[in-house]
Amino acid sequence: MNYSKFISAVSARRKPSGISDLQLLLTTPSPSMVWLASGIPNPKQFPFKKVSITLQDDRLLTLTPDMLCSALQYGPTPGYTPLLKQLKAMTKLHHSPPKWEECDILVTAGCQQGLSIAFEMLLNPGDIVVVEDPCYSDVLCMLSAMSPQYLAIQVDEQGMKPDLLRAELTKAVKEEASGIPKVMYLVPNGSNPTGTTMSLERRQALYDIASDFDLIILEDDPYYYFHYEQEHQDPLPSFLSMDTDGRVLRFDSFSKIVSPGLRVGYVTGPSPLLERINVHLQANIICAPMLSQVLMSELLRDWGEDGFQKHIANLRQFYRDQRNNMVQAAQTHLTGLCEWTVPKGGIFLWLKVPNLQDTGPMLMKGAIKREIILVPGKEFIVDCSKPCQYMRAAFSCATSDQLMKGMESLAKLIREELTVQNMQAMKP
Repeated sequence: MNYSKFISAVSARRKPSGISDLQLLLTTPSPSMVWLASGIPNPKQFPFKKVSITLQDDRLLTLTPDMLCSALQYGPTPGYTPLLKQLKAMTKLHHSPPKWEECDILVTAGCQQGLSIAFEMLLNPGDIVVVEDPCYSDVLCMLSAMSPQYLAIQVDEQGMKPDLLRAELTKAVKEEASGIPKVMYLVPNGSNPTGTTMSLERRQALYDIASDFDLIILEDDPYYYFHYEQEHQDPLPSFLSMDTDGRVLRFDSFSKIVSPGLRVGYVTGPSPLLERINVHLQANIICAPMLSQVLMSELLRDWGEDGFQKHIANLRQFYRDQRNNMVQAAQTHLTGLCEWTVPKGGIFLWLKVPNLQDTGPMLMKGAIKREIILVPGKEFIVDCSKPCQYMRAAFSCATSDQLMKGMESLAKLIREELTVQNMQAMKP
């Protein structure tokens, strides 16, 4: 593929940091090397002597002095070397990318940083980006500063509709005046906010369209392991796993499966695109938090693949139970008031109130009085000036009793709003 045509003017102007490139030499320094190249602080002056973390099973995870030195120092921009090796092994095992030899991996401060950099790398002001509608609200925040045009494609219970996408892209190619999209953002599993999970057929159809129209796919997949339909079923193949062209940038995160506070994410994709992201990181943060990376690496080493899979299985069962509790609460209190599709993954229930034109005023004014907070659906709509009948409820942290209480309060709030609406409609 010719990647140069996808690179934005801002990204093309970025120059690599010679100092950061030299920093890579520190991964295997010679014992006799005299390092006078960069302004790194003397590790002997660090105020920390020892770091030990107690795991859930009361075992200790302790960093050796050498590990602690690496954890407290500047590190290589692509990531902590042992962690990179682990991530590459995990990616090869779980996704088996067809063009693996042409791929690379970079560690980012959460996958959201990687996404933000990727959008800047690929989009000039006025460029067209393909997104699902509704779309993850923080992505819309990222994109707003870049002044793109949106090709917003409606979703169903399986995500973005391929027939609509192909029709809109065909129209764009014929007209050409308004430009042809080159980037498509997708969340294949447990989408935020809708909770939808794409079927294998839907994924293949969307990938084929991206190939036909030469689009780069940004695959944002923090809920990859959170699938609830069959307990022992493997996750559905990722877009990266079917990427025979080299057009997928995949964004993973440990935020949902380990801890968001560690801020460890990573991006996988074609080396020429990863090189541009690396140059941005050099000038942006130098490296993702090294202490977090070392801790994550040691946790993965301690678990091994079997321990990691056991942890994932426990998480999946917990969030499946949370999903079931949420659905039960909705069925008990919102039947006849709201519509929803039972999410097959993720941590969100996307609720529609068909008899309300817009949930925003109700949620912003009355929800606090009822001691329940949900996010108005318009926060996720590309054209947020339009009214929206939807709202998003997260079921990750509330107890079953809280979910039941919350849905009961929401039902009362909706009935109150409908009563007010009906009274206003009756006024002459």
